[in-house]
Amino acid sequence: MSLSETTPGQYGVDLAGPLPARRPEAELRDFLAERILVLDGATGTGIQVRDLGPDDFGGADLEGCNENLVVTRPDVVADLHASYLAAGADMIETNTFGGTPIVLAEYGLGDQAFDLNRRAGEIAKKAAATFSTEKRPRFVAGSIGPTTKAITVTGGVTFDEMIATFRTQAEGLIAGGVDLLMVETQQDTRNVKAALLALEEAFASAATRVPVMLSGTIEPTGTMLAGQTVEAFWASVSHYPLLSIGLNCATGPEFMTDHLRTLSSLAKTFVSCVPNAGLPDEEGNYGETPERMGETLGLFVGEGWVNVIGGCCGTTPEHIREFARIVEGSKPRLPVNYRKTMVSGIDFLEVDEDVRPVFVGERTNVIGSRKFKRLVCENKYEEAAEIARRQVKGGAQVIDINLQNPDRDELVDVRGFYERVIQKVKVPLMLDSTDADSINLALTYCQGKSIVNSINLEDGEERFEKVCALLRKYGAAVVVGTIDEDPMQGMGVTRERKLEIARRSYTLLTEKYGIPPEDIIWDPLVFPVGTGDEQYVGSAEETIAAITLLKREFPETKTILGVSNVSFGLPTAGREVLNSVYLYLATKAGLDLAIVNTEKLERYNMIPSEEIELAENLLFDRGDDPVAAFANYFRKGRTRTHAHAGVERTLDERLSDYVIEGSKDGLVEDLERKRADGFGALEIINGPLMAGMAEVGRLFNDNQLIVAEVLQSAEAMKAAVSHLEQFMEKGESATKGKVLLATVKGDVHDIGKNLVEIVLSNNGYDVVNLGIKVPPEALIEACREHEPDILGLSGLLVKSAHQMVITAEDLSRAERVPPMLVGGAALSQNFTLTKIDPAYGGSVFYAKDAMAGLALAPRCEWRALRAGSGDRTGEGEGGGAAGPSGPRDGGLRDAAEQRHLARGEDAGPARLRPSRRDQRRPRRDLAVDQSASALRSPPRPQGQVGDALGSARREGDGAQPGRTHAAIGGGGRRAHRERRLAVVSRGV
Repeated sequence: MSLSETTPGQYGVDLAGPLPARRPEAELRDFLAERILVLDGATGTGIQVRDLGPDDFGGADLEGCNENLVVTRPDVVADLHASYLAAGADMIETNTFGGTPIVLAEYGLGDQAFDLNRRAGEIAKKAAATFSTEKRPRFVAGSIGPTTKAITVTGGVTFDEMIATFRTQAEGLIAGGVDLLMVETQQDTRNVKAALLALEEAFASAATRVPVMLSGTIEPTGTMLAGQTVEAFWASVSHYPLLSIGLNCATGPEFMTDHLRTLSSLAKTFVSCVPNAGLPDEEGNYGETPERMGETLGLFVGEGWVNVIGGCCGTTPEHIREFARIVEGSKPRLPVNYRKTMVSGIDFLEVDEDVRPVFVGERTNVIGSRKFKRLVCENKYEEAAEIARRQVKGGAQVIDINLQNPDRDELVDVRGFYERVIQKVKVPLMLDSTDADSINLALTYCQGKSIVNSINLEDGEERFEKVCALLRKYGAAVVVGTIDEDPMQGMGVTRERKLEIARRSYTLLTEKYGIPPEDIIWDPLVFPVGTGDEQYVGSAEETIAAITLLKREFPETKTILGVSNVSFGLPTAGREVLNSVYLYLATKAGLDLAIVNTEKLERYNMIPSEEIELAENLLFDRGDDPVAAFANYFRKGRTRTHAHAGVERTLDERLSDYVIEGSKDGLVEDLERKRADGFGALEIINGPLMAGMAEVGRLFNDNQLIVAEVLQSAEAMKAAVSHLEQFMEKGESATKGKVLLATVKGDVHDIGKNLVEIVLSNNGYDVVNLGIKVPPEALIEACREHEPDILGLSGLLVKSAHQMVITAEDLSRAERVPPMLVGGAALSQNFTLTKIDPAYGGSVFYAKDAMAGLALAPRCEWRALRAGSGDRTGEGEGGGAAGPSGPRDGGLRDAAEQRHLARGEDAGPARLRPSRRDQRRPRRDLAVDQSASALRSPPRPQGQVGDALGSARREGDGAQPGRTHAAIGGGGRRAHRERRLAVVSRGV
């Protein structure tokens, strides 16, 4: 049946008329800038309710092939489009979700893919034209689904095959006149990258471009099916000139809340949200009503998170009518300009002050590791990939991969090794090669946004041109060496020469090749200081100085060093010492990334002072012959067995040192000696063990410890607490209430939280520990399941403090507001009072450590009881954590009372504040923005550390020391009291 043989359906769509012209992109962008666009609802649901039989699809073998209806029943397809347009949709999608050759081949229609997509485009365009007016244009999006194969998840298809299948579909849709293309319901970013490359080929073939919308699917697990979070997904595709990015399918809108909020805060494009009508039941029915979906989507609209809303599986014209009502008169989201260095594998990594320096594992390198080279040469790729996994386990946050063996075919090894390594590690990958073809192939294996290592001007612009094309094609950051083609001083040795080369490179990269500054990582070069080569004398100091200069002149860029190059040629015993000292000094200067062997990092604080002096003399060329002095010392071999060898230490000092050194050797024996002296388990934890953690915090703040070493210290602390737990006096068994504990989203630190669990568990509380990186929706669900009497939130980083505000708001909206305890190194009493408490519908308490939490817990219980009727969710009558209609106790003491509580003293009756339930609560983004200046801190080295270090970084409520976290509060006791009174007087 041809289009000319059809007759208009109930909505009067004339399928025999001419094909309407494609609407210009400018018109669509103007529309999105002025209002929120409403997309149509589900195609499958709409077709199913029409009770079609096998003949409608073209025969029994084709039943269920919705895409073939554009040939056999175009009237049905047109009527479906028209029903959504009549309900208020501004944009409809073509009936081509499964329109790739790879899917249609399952029905024997693979060779008809182009024609089916073209016809689908024509039908949709004619339906849209029927409803379009000059003031209210209607648009058509060509739907491109994920196919039935995913390169990473299912396998069975190659990257090039995916490009080919997506290209055919895109060419058909473009020929059908669609206004834009929508790549939707994506679960594997390798599929997405293949699709985006296919679209570029289709645009070139058609000699025209149309806008591109992209939508991924986050499963109830919180990630895409291939494992990426929404942040990693955005980082992977942020290079592409998208019209919009968004989320669709999977769940109802409620479970999209946090993912959508995150995406909205990152995306420089427009943002879409197209959820299912909930999750289907056993019979395939979707339970979300238009009104209920509209309520949640209305929240997204009100928060300014979206530019496009619509419905996926299970939604009907009634849903779309409700959505159109919601957006009427609402302002659309404004795209943001979030310019940060972001990379990803399956996991997401933002290279900022909180994680500096990022460690890049160097052992998957055929040039630097004999073992890795041997395994690759023997084609033992699985075992070779295990080296990458061990590097990550040792603390590597990125893996550097170099397969350039002149005796082998690099492309063969790229295929063999990358296929395995992406299954072994989740961290971003650094592709270390000088061959553009190898880089191109390697990038097809990377789900995320990788780093290419490296380019320089040694051969002029030739390599810049080749590699920059790949960076733009796939999306990647790049390491840029300070080298140019100068025959006399091509390798920049002095700080001035390094900066000169960087200036030229920066201009070329940003102005000629279109590389964003945040994707540039400078390598100011590390030269060996122990070879006796005169041209490198003083080079170590010049490189350190250059780091500071480069960051000052190009603040959006980052820096990296191959640290171990500095010790090349020196005695093995001394290399790790020199590397550690150099890393310490470079980090002090502002180094962002360091290529190191994470399995052999020497603890700076454990290096004897005489060895540090020898290393610094060599690095800074001090003394008559620093090379000889260093080499002679270490050539004899290092006989030091322990930093404290020969030093008499007390038992408490030894216990502290186990934590400081990250050692467990002899720990249990000394713990037992301490217990034999009559000390209880909690006394030991709060005494020498916490003193050790405090010293770890001090050393970390001074860059004398790195993240991996802090984690070792945390493991030692955990081992000690685990041993002592069995000896703690148990309180009344599970009679004091249930406590729900979690580290907030985006934070992996849990030592302090786990200590809280142990302390509360041994004092009669039933504790449920949800673990790390817990998003708000998981907390809401856990509150529904467990109905806790107390909710405890932990977080170390500055961004964790912001996340607590967000979490508090989400819990309040869900009306899950048990009394809340918050703690962590980034928090203070002031921030809790002025930011978290106003966002929460229940009582909020700040606990500086585990013992303070134990002292506060009974007060939390008292508040819960005051809620009335034993209602743990705060929905009962009376005060406390009251429901929406009742008054509630403000719940937060001033600093003086909290100090009494922390010491276990009774501070007297609670001070009540007026209910804020009926007052206008500040919007989350405003609250966070207002707190930004209080949380913002100057550039500091490193940032991740166990949250048990909070007490080491904070004394009282005033300005706090520490390089990771900003001073929160400040101004002394009087100023704090004045702020407190001002807040109370405003009723906030």
